Amino acid sequence: MKLPRDLSGLELSKMLRVHGYQVIRQVGSHVRLTSSIRGSAHHITIPAHRVLKVGTLGGVLTEVASYLKMSRAELEQSLFDK
Repeated sequence: MKLPRDLSGLELSKMLRVHGYQVIRQVGSHVRLTSSIRGSAHHITIPAHRVLKVGTLGGVLTEVASYLKMSRAELEQSLFDK
């Protein structure tokens, strides 16, 4: 699946709510999210930029998929398929 090229950091943080992530705080241009859906807390920081770079988006998705114990393709499908 091709990653979206126009996704903002704030849009991604809203999309991750489906998987139990909540915004904890924002410092400057970075948003801190936390999920404890799998028992232990997982923290991730996302830049709150207008458009995320593809590499940054890919890194965030890889880390979230690893925590959720699912493949990155499954995560992308759950977030971006409409």
